[in-house]
Amino acid sequence: MNLKSVGRVVLTALPFLLALAVDLLLYATRRDRLPARLASHFVGNGRVDDYAGQTSYLVVTALVLLGVGLLWALMAGFGKFAGRAHRMLVGLGYACAAFLGYLMGAVLLINVDAVEDAQGRGQDVHFPMWHIAAAFGAGVVAFGIGYLAALLTPVPEPAADERPEGDGTRIALGAGEVAGWARGAGSWWLPLTALLVLGTGVTMLFTAGWPLALPALVIGVLLTTFARPYVTVDRRGLTVSGLLPWPRIRVPLDRIEAAASRDISPFTEYGGWGYRIRPGRSGVMIRSGEGIVARLSNGRDFAVTVDDSATGAALLNTLIDQRRTDH
Repeated sequence: MNLKSVGRVVLTALPFLLALAVDLLLYATRRDRLPARLASHFVGNGRVDDYAGQTSYLVVTALVLLGVGLLWALMAGFGKFAGRAHRMLVGLGYACAAFLGYLMGAVLLINVDAVEDAQGRGQDVHFPMWHIAAAFGAGVVAFGIGYLAALLTPVPEPAADERPEGDGTRIALGAGEVAGWARGAGSWWLPLTALLVLGTGVTMLFTAGWPLALPALVIGVLLTTFARPYVTVDRRGLTVSGLLPWPRIRVPLDRIEAAASRDISPFTEYGGWGYRIRPGRSGVMIRSGEGIVARLSNGRDFAVTVDDSATGAALLNTLIDQRRTDH
């Protein structure tokens, strides 16, 4: 990691450290006015339904802000983010830090001067829902600050052009012969993630109400239907689909100029896993390893990690040749 990378890491981690410092300062200046057990969890109407000790509050606050901040710093230091993608990464990091820091601070402040019951729990504590809107507002402002800060710092140069030119491999097809190729692109973490998100949504449905549970339920259902995506190459082009007709990603054959098979590192090349959009490239990253990389007519790349990618890329090149011959 060079000095420029270190600078990007510091810039990206800074808002999380500042948010933690502010929350710790709020705690230190109001510690004597807090109950032994803080109201820490609230249902949809702001009513308290769980409590936590002061030490637990500090540990959770530190772990959340430092953990998310570490993740953002790793993406900034080792991910190949350049240009606008780099500025968006920094801006979103600032927004996330402000959102989380505000909520942690708000939970602390609403417990100040609360009357303790026999178990040391703060009574008559209520979490106004406008704090959620205020946290989003703080995130929007922080996003702008982070984006401007990234503009004033050295921006990493885009990576060298590695677009596929096609390795010459083809699959021999007879006149009028039609072929297709399909493989599952499964990964152990995707079904597990879908199960965890869906389980979180169900739990929140009974503990926090449907307004807060609905996003987790929707995302969990979508992840479940896409837990084992399938990659298909045929005369229609390159398709990545799940168990249902939607969501589905299809790159038409007439938009593809060439295809190749190569090893892909999702974290360093695309900044993570899932459906990724980067300058000059996009793709579906399920895991590290081999994948199909298609060069598109607009100069961008579309990639998907899948086993037996050499066969899929070869057939894709054959179908591209056939289409050019037909036209």
